[in-house]
Amino acid sequence: MLGMANKGPDTNGSQFFFAYNKLPHLNFKYPIFAKVISGFETLDAMEKAPVGPKDRPVTPIKIVDVTVHANPIAEAAIQ
Repeated sequence: MLGMANKGPDTNGSQFFFAYNKLPHLNFKYPIFAKVISGFETLDAMEKAPVGPKDRPVTPIKIVDVTVHANPIAEAAIQ
């Protein structure tokens, strides 16, 4: 699942996160608004990336291409 968290009061910033497992401590705190339907090999590589302080990747990870489907189930039914 893909979610978004606010960086904090008066920061006007946000950060996106992928949830690999259930995260009940985040329920009702941050919106989850997408489901990953392909590209799992990329997510596996991201999950295995070495991390340093504050659990952040040692080498920055940038997502440079994303495909958004408004309703992938309906789109699959049309094809």
